[in-house]
Amino acid sequence: MFHKILIANRGEIACRVAATAKRMGVRTVAVYSDADAQAAHVQACDEAVHIGGAAVADSYLQWQRILDAAVKTGAQAVHPGYGFLSENADFANACARAGLVFIGPGVAAIQAMGLKAASKQLMAKAGVPLVPGYHEADQSPALLASEARRIGFPVLIKASAGGGGKGMRIVQQAADFDEALASCQREAKNSFGDDAVLIEKYVQRPRHIEIQVFGDTHGNVIHLHERDCSVQRRHQKVLEESPAPGLTHEMRERMGAAAVAAAKAVNYVGAGTVEFIVEQTDRGMDFFFMEMNTRLQVEHPVTEAVTGLDLVEWQLRIASGEPLPLTQAQVTVKGHAMEARICAETPDNDFLPAIGQLRVLQTPTASRFAVSGVRWDSGVRQGDSISPYYDSMIAKLIVHADTREQALARLDLALAQLHIVGVQNNVAFIRRVIRTDSFAQAQLDTALIEREKALLFHQQTVAPPQSIAAVVAAFLRSEQHHSEDWVDPWSHRQSWLMQGRSVRSFHFEIHGETHTAALTSLVRGGMRLQIDGHEAAFSWRDAAGQLQVTWGDQSLRCHVYQDAVDWHVFTDTGEASLRLSDPLAYVKQDAAVGGNLAAPMPGKLLSFAVKTGDKVVAGQALAVMEAMKMEHTVAAPGNGTVAELLYAPGDQVAEGAPLLRLTVD
Repeated sequence: MFHKILIANRGEIACRVAATAKRMGVRTVAVYSDADAQAAHVQACDEAVHIGGAAVADSYLQWQRILDAAVKTGAQAVHPGYGFLSENADFANACARAGLVFIGPGVAAIQAMGLKAASKQLMAKAGVPLVPGYHEADQSPALLASEARRIGFPVLIKASAGGGGKGMRIVQQAADFDEALASCQREAKNSFGDDAVLIEKYVQRPRHIEIQVFGDTHGNVIHLHERDCSVQRRHQKVLEESPAPGLTHEMRERMGAAAVAAAKAVNYVGAGTVEFIVEQTDRGMDFFFMEMNTRLQVEHPVTEAVTGLDLVEWQLRIASGEPLPLTQAQVTVKGHAMEARICAETPDNDFLPAIGQLRVLQTPTASRFAVSGVRWDSGVRQGDSISPYYDSMIAKLIVHADTREQALARLDLALAQLHIVGVQNNVAFIRRVIRTDSFAQAQLDTALIEREKALLFHQQTVAPPQSIAAVVAAFLRSEQHHSEDWVDPWSHRQSWLMQGRSVRSFHFEIHGETHTAALTSLVRGGMRLQIDGHEAAFSWRDAAGQLQVTWGDQSLRCHVYQDAVDWHVFTDTGEASLRLSDPLAYVKQDAAVGGNLAAPMPGKLLSFAVKTGDKVVAGQALAVMEAMKMEHTVAAPGNGTVAELLYAPGDQVAEGAPLLRLTVD
């Protein structure tokens, strides 16, 4: 076994690898960028080496600096985590030349599976079923368009070197193909340095089911059963679970055998995932090979939960030359596990990534391997900031129980106990997803979010009267805490009020709507609260760290946090955000921008689709931005003329900054 390894990654996965290595007595070396000098993964490792600037290209993709750090610190092996250099054959080869063990598959396997088109040709020879499509080398736009027509619309354009949902477009009709192809190729080039694509038939009602495989240097390959990853947004996974609901024993056996055959076809060593797309029809289900990820997956904890195995430990043992710890017959599955990806993003605004400081990060009671049934894997802590330089994932929340129904209930409870303030996030959105009938009844496919959008977006899980009453109570409590010698004035007999009462007014903004509240304190004692014209008796008290608030016949227990002028209410049923506003404040509006021509997120301006003087029409693409591995197009809010371009391609732009000025007709 190694005595020291370098972890060529950051964030959650670096912390995850470091935890297992520490348990095994293996020392760890972290690498970090300018932005990560105080990051959790740096603290989790025994040593740390600075490797460059905040941008990924200046640090975590600088493999020579990483190799130099490994050699300098005496590391024997490099664990690449996922993303970054984890599936880079050149890096794996460079590790070998430097005398370091790459904790992953061999270079030939990475190369064979790294290009989707080539891997599908290889899988066809191995007898693994494929989706009808075009996987050849000729990339001329005319030929690609012709192949799309041959396959039949709708089709899916995918970056050949891609992953994580980047460089992927669904095209419903031939008229949209050229524009979608250009966008897909541009995103693929920016993300992977390769704009080659493949085209496949877009499967209707698809499920995304993957099989975890492991191989060793002694020729053994087994699978550790399946995970369902069908619930996705922007072609990226939101929820994962194991075992996959609704599969017959016969189909599980066939998928497992196909996954092992795929791994054996490339002499696979280490952890990998064979991904299948499952077509659901009235006749039943069938599956097709999609791709193989030659690394540890983000969702590996659900497999660990149901098998009781530590997959990182397996990686280290296999990389050091040991055989697989178990045979196929010895791998068993117990219970059901689910994983939710907690991300810094705005679901109600097309899931655009968000940045900011985690002013509050209150996590559910958890243990690393779900001994309590709840596991929290994260690379950030309260007070840390989510930056625009890396992906938007804050953490992974994993639950395990005896049945799917129990796991679902446990996940909902754990999400209710998770409080995040300071960064927009998807916690409330995930709770709404898992409460839909589709998810609860395991009616899964990759269109679930789109199908249930009426229930998932722009929803208020805590009604305004309840959230307003909670914030008023929290406001009064904060006044108490700010006064060291505070005494209730109503407890003094000499206190008096003109007309026997005092009235305080509050003005709130919730989802763009204005609400008013008036708190009346009576000289005889007690309070009454009027919300949007409805008045009732009002009281509150601290109860075991929570606020117990009563307004008329409504009562709730909640946690309330203040972040500047914003207040955040968390209850068992959901959460709400309110802005306590000053009705006399004046906010200047820039009519030339109108919010529609501003950067929707902090990030890099990739390109303009127009130039000064161009006439544009409503909905026309004007600019393309990228942040946190996601691309977003800014469209014209109306007809007009481009008056000025305010940035150049490649510039970093702050959220809300106008990208261009448009003279509206």
